[in-house]
Amino acid sequence: MLRWQKLPEFKVAHQEARRAAHNQSTARLQQATGAVVTTLLKVMVDPATPASTKVPAADSILNRSGQRIESEDIEARVAELERAAELRNREDGYEGDRAPGTRL
Repeated sequence: MLRWQKLPEFKVAHQEARRAAHNQSTARLQQATGAVVTTLLKVMVDPATPASTKVPAADSILNRSGQRIESEDIEARVAELERAAELRNREDGYEGDRAPGTRL
């Protein structure tokens, strides 16, 4: 096993397998988010729930919504930077990763 881990092909295959497993786990978590939000909201508005439980629930909701807004802002900024870089590359005569006039 240790010899295999040194092989570039093994490293690539192992990384792909890890990524696939992580993507599957992430998809399962995303499917559960509706139930999670419902639970947090129920805990937060239930008059019988102690404040020591309500506050972390409310904090969690605020943090998650804030993180989503930040994520959307970052995505928009990255997209704009990518557009600007593409324009600059066109103006400089580059086409993707190739120099002008070169063919594949």
